[in-house]
Amino acid sequence: MIEIRHLKTLIALRDTGSLVEAADRLFLTQSALSHQLKDLEDRLECIIFIRKTRPPRFTSAGRRLLNLADEIIPMVRGAERDIARLAGGEAGRLHICIECHSCFQWLIPCINRYRGNWPEVELDLTGGFNFAPLPALARGDLDLVITSDPVDLPGVHYEPLFRYEAMMALSRSHPLAKKPFIVPEDLVTQTLITYPVDRDRLDVFTRFLDLFDLEPSAIRTAELTPMMVQLVASGRGVACLPNWALTEYLENQTIVANKLGESGLWCTLYAAIREDQRTAPYMEDFLGTAVETCFSTLSDIRTVSSE
Repeated sequence: MIEIRHLKTLIALRDTGSLVEAADRLFLTQSALSHQLKDLEDRLECIIFIRKTRPPRFTSAGRRLLNLADEIIPMVRGAERDIARLAGGEAGRLHICIECHSCFQWLIPCINRYRGNWPEVELDLTGGFNFAPLPALARGDLDLVITSDPVDLPGVHYEPLFRYEAMMALSRSHPLAKKPFIVPEDLVTQTLITYPVDRDRLDVFTRFLDLFDLEPSAIRTAELTPMMVQLVASGRGVACLPNWALTEYLENQTIVANKLGESGLWCTLYAAIREDQRTAPYMEDFLGTAVETCFSTLSDIRTVSSE
C-alpha cells in the first residue's frame, strides 16, 4: 500500500517546505506530485498534511510516515550502494576543491556521511582560492569542484546542487538596513568586505556592480566568514554573503541583511565534474549525498528549477 516513491515524496515535501520545490526536486510536475499525495491519502483513508500552509504542517499520520521514511530510505540507499560496490564500482578517487569559503558549513557533514559509505574511495579536500580549479579539473588534477561560476570547458559537466540568495550583511545600525532593498549606487560610499579571490569570481561584482560600471569606496578582504561578520557588526564595512551562511548571525542578531535589488540576487551552486565520471557509482552517490545534506542542513535554499 505504501510505496518507496511515497516516502521519498514526503521527505522532499518536508525538506523543501513547498509542493512546487518538492516537485522540482523529484523531477515531477506539481500536478503529478499532488496526485501522488492524494492517492496515498485515499489508500490510507486519512489526511497526511494540511494544505495551504507553508511550510506544510503534517498531521499525526503524516509525521508517522515521515518517521518511517527516515528509517526506510537510508536503508534503500544503502542497499543500492552495496549493489554498486558488488558491481565493481567501489574504488575510485575523489579529490574535491571548493571555490566558496562558506561551503564548509555543509560540505564537511556531507563528506563525513559519504566517507563511512565509501571507505575505499580516496578522498581529498582543498580550497581553490589561490589557483584556477576548473582548468585543473579538466586536466584531471581534481575530480570535483564546488563553484557558482561555471565556465564552458571541454569534457566538464556542471551538476546543479541548489539555489541561494546573495545578501548584503550590514551592522544593525547601518543606514542601508532601513531600505527595502539595496541598489548598486548604495555601495559607492561603502567599504566592501570580500573573500580574497579575484573579483570576477564574486557575484556582487559580476552580477551587480559591474552591470552599472560602479565601484565601492574601498575593498577589504577576510578569509573566514565569522571574521567578515564581525567586521560588519563593528561597522568596518558591508559584505555580500549567501543567505544560508548568515542564518545563525541573523538569529542571534549580530547583524542584519538586506537583499540586492528589488527581486534579490539569486545564484546557483554547482558541482563540476568530468563527463567521464558522471556515471561512476561513487560519484553519483556523492552528488546525491551532497544534495540531501544541503537541504537538511541549510536554511532558505531552493531547488534549481524553482524561481
